[in-house]
Amino acid sequence: MKKAGLLLMSLALSTALWAESPEKKGLDVINRSTAEAHIGFLADDDLEGREAGFRGGRIAGDYIVANLKSLGIDPVGDSYYHPFEAYHMERQKRGARWQVQPDSIAAIKQTGVFQKLSLNNILGKIEGKNPSEIVIVGAHYDHLGIDPMLDGDQIYNGADDNASGVSAVLQIARAFLATGQQPERTVIFAFWDGEEKGLLGSKAFVQSFPEIKNVKGYLNFDMIGRNNNEAKPTHVVYFYTEAHPAFGDWLKNDIKKYNLNLAPDYRPWDNPVGGSDNGSFAKIGIPIIWYHTDGHPDYHQPSDHADRINWDKVVNITKASFLNMWYMANEKDF
Repeated sequence: MKKAGLLLMSLALSTALWAESPEKKGLDVINRSTAEAHIGFLADDDLEGREAGFRGGRIAGDYIVANLKSLGIDPVGDSYYHPFEAYHMERQKRGARWQVQPDSIAAIKQTGVFQKLSLNNILGKIEGKNPSEIVIVGAHYDHLGIDPMLDGDQIYNGADDNASGVSAVLQIARAFLATGQQPERTVIFAFWDGEEKGLLGSKAFVQSFPEIKNVKGYLNFDMIGRNNNEAKPTHVVYFYTEAHPAFGDWLKNDIKKYNLNLAPDYRPWDNPVGGSDNGSFAKIGIPIIWYHTDGHPDYHQPSDHADRINWDKVVNITKASFLNMWYMANEKDF
């Protein structure tokens, strides 16, 4: 009886300790209803497809800022808005990409003909105990806008691409606050503009951010809400920098520890550039993690609507990535 009593006391103590852990407090505030609210707003027809530099894109940026303010997340610098300009050389061949300063200036001077867009990255932060070290979690908030030449639905709502990623970053910001603990490193919550025009926002950031050498890691979301194969609803592709195997170990351990309903395709990558904003960071040697649920028939189509989102997947990926960011912000080495 004495042994049984001690065992019960031990189990009760461990359960209490786990329940009070900062990670558990963070996980508890990540939920489906918040994801539905964020994605539902950003993918509404009223936002006109959130094209970078246009009305819908600006409304999306204002929505993100309003949410950061209501949470109590501080801006990076004097403002949440970090403006930059993008240029398109009209004399270049059809389909040429937009460019950001400073690499486009010489070409502009040479041609003298260009289109210009004024764009905004949105940046908030929780300052760490050691503010000279920084980790970043980010997602692009722009999409493809409107195509008046289409018959029927002309609005590219971009629910999966990438309102789903924006919802995850906002929920992770809330989760960090819910832990009640200041992280060791400063955490920046980044929302990139102009990704669909050529990773413009993240390129502008890595070119101009004065503390870029202090960034120790970056986690990226791009399309985390759909099924590539309906027979595999828990599938997610998990890219990470091969030289940092801890990134893979974290997810493997947390799926078991926290009973996360995910079946990751682990893809350690020696050169993890890819076609999303993680590439801007990987190219300058910053370790990355990238969550992505693969392509689907509604990719870059007006049919990418919120009613097709796999909500359980979005919530589980958001929880897993909050834990990734918690370790990235607090572990001495990774």
